[in-house]
Amino acid sequence: MPELPEVEVTRQGLLPHLLQRRIVAITWSAKRLRLPIPRKLLHECIQNNLITAIDRRAKYLLIRMQDNSALVFHLGMTGKLGMFPATAPNAVHDHLRLRLDNDMEMRFNDTRRFGSVTVWPAGEALLLEEKFNNSKGVEPFGPDFTAANLVRLARRRSMPVKTFLMDSRMIAGIGNIYANETLFAVGIHPQTGVNTLSEKQWQDIADSCRQILKRAIAAGGSTISDFLGSSGQPGYFQLQLAVYGRKDEPCPECGTKIKKETFGGRATYFCSTCQPL
Repeated sequence: MPELPEVEVTRQGLLPHLLQRRIVAITWSAKRLRLPIPRKLLHECIQNNLITAIDRRAKYLLIRMQDNSALVFHLGMTGKLGMFPATAPNAVHDHLRLRLDNDMEMRFNDTRRFGSVTVWPAGEALLLEEKFNNSKGVEPFGPDFTAANLVRLARRRSMPVKTFLMDSRMIAGIGNIYANETLFAVGIHPQTGVNTLSEKQWQDIADSCRQILKRAIAAGGSTISDFLGSSGQPGYFQLQLAVYGRKDEPCPECGTKIKKETFGGRATYFCSTCQPL
């Protein structure tokens, strides 16, 4: 599933192609995504509108229009946004195509159809975005991602730290890959209760998480399953992963075999020596 770095790489890849371009035509497949494609709102609010900004919030992309309406994408598990000449043949799982005023198209391709497309109309966009932001946690690159704030959020909770890191109501955008990598970097077992961690440990988590996410963005994201950025090129951060996907391989720090266990329904990779419970 695309996580924060993959979504940010997609955002950066789309910027030079979409800014100050007008959407002149919209077509869609007859297939439903995680939510029905809002065809009426796309026609009324997005078609013939000018793109003025592309932002990211958590794992969502917000394409902002000149009249303050917004087109919101979630990539789901296999979603991809890419740029193509309008004359290029459609792929099997292209579910939304936005034709621009330069005869290029942005296409949303999603094999498993767990992604979503939402429209915030101009008159409701501020209220809808406020409600949306209130449902999401702190951004890892935002000013609220501090040890003191993480201690406050965790104080009355007893959930495992890995579950906490992946809870979008607590922290926005950290998925399974980067939660595993962050906890290995700081030497904390994934099952450690969040209310037992010191402020120093939370500071280490915040610092390491930011560093790992920055490295992943610089590497173009991680190619796990079939993630592709807007350029169509795979990410290469998977070549730098210390524990994720490396069951039974030697720990890069001590040589102990990396363990894989399932916690909370998610594959969890860790070194039992470097990350004692």
